[in-house]
Amino acid sequence: MTHQKTPNQSYKVLQGNEACVEGALLAGCRFFAGYPITPASEIAEVMAARMPEAGGVFLQMEDEIASVNAVIGAAWGGKKAMTATSGPGYSLMQEGIGYAASTQTPCVIVNVMRGGPSTGQPTMSSQQDVYQAKYGSHGDYEPIVIMPSSAQEAAELTIRAFNLAERYLVPVSVLMDEVVGHTRERVALPDKPEVFDRVPPPAGKPYRPFEPVPELGGSCYRANFGQGHALLVEGTLHDHMGIRAGHKPAESAEHVRRICDKITKNADAIADYSLHFADDAQIMLVAYGSTARSALRAAITGRELGMKIGLIRLKTLFPFPDSLIKDRAGQARAVFVPEMNIGKIVNEVQRVVKNDVFSIPKLGGEMPTPTEILNAVREVRV
Repeated sequence: MTHQKTPNQSYKVLQGNEACVEGALLAGCRFFAGYPITPASEIAEVMAARMPEAGGVFLQMEDEIASVNAVIGAAWGGKKAMTATSGPGYSLMQEGIGYAASTQTPCVIVNVMRGGPSTGQPTMSSQQDVYQAKYGSHGDYEPIVIMPSSAQEAAELTIRAFNLAERYLVPVSVLMDEVVGHTRERVALPDKPEVFDRVPPPAGKPYRPFEPVPELGGSCYRANFGQGHALLVEGTLHDHMGIRAGHKPAESAEHVRRICDKITKNADAIADYSLHFADDAQIMLVAYGSTARSALRAAITGRELGMKIGLIRLKTLFPFPDSLIKDRAGQARAVFVPEMNIGKIVNEVQRVVKNDVFSIPKLGGEMPTPTEILNAVREVRV
């Protein structure tokens, strides 16, 4: 992506991991707790240097469980907070992520994905955690999951992750595959990006900590500890006053509906994507992360060869953009989904569209090449 220099931005040459840090600081993040793990270690390393400069707090924790819980505590103390890890640490964080969803705690969790399962491929890339980001914690909840394709987007979408977390009071996962995390590119950083801060309760009225506010898209006002309000924050399901209601079926059901509806009913507003050659595409590629870069080159090369190939590049994976995929991919004769996993987001595409959908999976830690994607398309007669 080409950026025109303006007086309100500066340029740096950064890895995706480093750009993620810069985006977080620009969004107002002032607390980071984490545990170093490849290939996300640069995020903690740079945060350790940059956070004190910004007047914030950096903590290296004893493990990832402690990290995510420290982030939750900092968020209720009024700070914008984040952590970063890779697949094994992300697994350890899942109970905390579910707790943050249930307590409507705004925070950001970055997962720079390696190949798995288990220790897997510590220095290689994958997109194998996309379903873990959606379904990793137990119970019903709806997460927001964002995935950049470049160092530039690592900065931009980390800012957006904080804005979405603050607006909808949810944990937001930023997934980066190792290729994006370690690719060094020129990044344009705005001096003053658009930032959304959690909305405090109106003065002079009783504070109902979990009562949905229509003008916030079903999200809630948020007071922090130490501001004079009575707050009870714990994992049991609760009513809109914040009182334990896990033993009450109606109130418990309403709690779960509330934390799900505020995301699913705003899915179109949350969706973020870019379209390439989509208007007349007979063959549509759907891709995300670094794989989308190969997919775009495959589309360009295919066009040069007379093939009407288009690309939907997803920046938001969940809530899955059903309307977008149905409207744009549904017009093509066939849809192809290249991924660095065994085939996961392809299932979401198949759920939405009725035309032929084909998976282009790749395992082993290397991103698919444009030639591999184009050859896979050629093998299917459409």
